[in-house]
Amino acid sequence: MNRKLFIVFEGIDSCGKTTQAELLKQYFLEQSQQAVISPEPSNGIIGNMIRQALKQRITFSRDRSLFDEQMAYLFAADRHDHLYNDIDGVFKLIQDNYHVISTRYYFSSLAYNCETPEKFTFIKKLNDRFPDPDLTIYIDLPIKISLARLSKRSSTEIYETENKLTKVREQYQQIFANYDGRVITIDGTQDIEKIHQQIVKAVAQ
Repeated sequence: MNRKLFIVFEGIDSCGKTTQAELLKQYFLEQSQQAVISPEPSNGIIGNMIRQALKQRITFSRDRSLFDEQMAYLFAADRHDHLYNDIDGVFKLIQDNYHVISTRYYFSSLAYNCETPEKFTFIKKLNDRFPDPDLTIYIDLPIKISLARLSKRSSTEIYETENKLTKVREQYQQIFANYDGRVITIDGTQDIEKIHQQIVKAVAQ
């Protein structure tokens, strides 16, 4: 594989994105190909601000509707930096001969920050100029399993509730049903290794 890829993992919280991203990175390294995991929110200044907001350590607005809108703007700004910064931006890394694996991309903004059709249109416009990844891997997981996994963590984030995750999963399903780019949907209840092998097969195509 000569062309370096921009690969995105999507799905609700605790669906296995991070685990599978790490396994895919190791797969590339074993094939003597350079690869890096570059998540969203990014590790940049705006990304760190978003992480603090998700943990509720900082609050922009107590009005949930306004909060979601503010987060949408921040995510878009962070995404631009994630893609185009001159130090470790996605396209700089690809130019430097790395496959870039991201856990979350603009699909997450559409899934998590859109409570109404009007907000979906607004956020879609915010992200319209961002390029599609070469491959999107959507790991679908039932809400009950997600919540059971999240309950084992020492802390939770603001979006990690049953009501929110139910809406997010519905949004994801609708987004990818209408998406024209290359996407594969994987059953997240399967064995970790089985999921990994399905991903490797898709990447090799």
